[in-house]
Amino acid sequence: MIEDRFSCPIRVFFEGRGIIIYKRVALRVLQLANAFGIDLLKLCRAVAGIPIFLKTFLVYRKASRGSRFPIRGRHLRPILNEIHGQAGQASGHYFHQDLWAARKIFAAQPTKHIDIGSRIDGFVAHLLVFMPVEVIDIRPLANKLPGLTFIQEDATTLARFKDDSIESISSLHAIEHFGLGRYGDSVDPDACFRAMRSLARVLSPGGRLYFSVPIGIERVEFNAHRVFSPQTILETFNDLILLSFAAVDGKGEFHSAASPEEFANSEYSCGLYEFTKSAHGYKY
Repeated sequence: MIEDRFSCPIRVFFEGRGIIIYKRVALRVLQLANAFGIDLLKLCRAVAGIPIFLKTFLVYRKASRGSRFPIRGRHLRPILNEIHGQAGQASGHYFHQDLWAARKIFAAQPTKHIDIGSRIDGFVAHLLVFMPVEVIDIRPLANKLPGLTFIQEDATTLARFKDDSIESISSLHAIEHFGLGRYGDSVDPDACFRAMRSLARVLSPGGRLYFSVPIGIERVEFNAHRVFSPQTILETFNDLILLSFAAVDGKGEFHSAASPEEFANSEYSCGLYEFTKSAHGYKY
């Protein structure tokens, strides 16, 4: 998500080049540009990297004379925006939520796991290391992977599943998009709530639901996503029992033992909810 990538470093990045810009304004500009496929932050970093590229080019060209790997003009492929990068990204909503849920599922060792709309190249890939996964998503998936069963359909109602039938199910950073038309689905302001009720319906007694959405000051940022009040999630899943709650804050930092109320006034955090259903099929 653009929020994960830009919310923290914006002010530092621009101030370092003599430009002071407020984070919220910068984020809005970056979001609008990103909607049209323009990555302004990447562009700025690339421009800033041109002098370094030219310097290293000249040094290498001189040093490589007579070597096995001389510079050829037709083979130039400038990489301009990685000189100040880090070794990798071990922060943000997706990084922490994927590890959070995968670790819990690995510890639980269910016989089968169903996922609704989570990242294939993140969370689902983690699970495929140790168990098969069935994924349901409204978007197509061209690739076929060992252990992955993929079903393309609208998962709002989960009509293919009976009540109390799934022992392990997840939906990470997906339900906030339901009903906004972003992925070609039908426009329905209540689709997110119908999907949550469906997740609760199909969860088996004693089973586990791993669920995450953006949380904070409640709103819809059409057509990107919704942000839910943490209490809204608890109220919607009021027939289930909350086993644990964690969160990733706006700076991308993980809070393993958090309270939902702590994030009620957050601008854009990620709430990680682990639910179960009582043996009687309802909360007691």
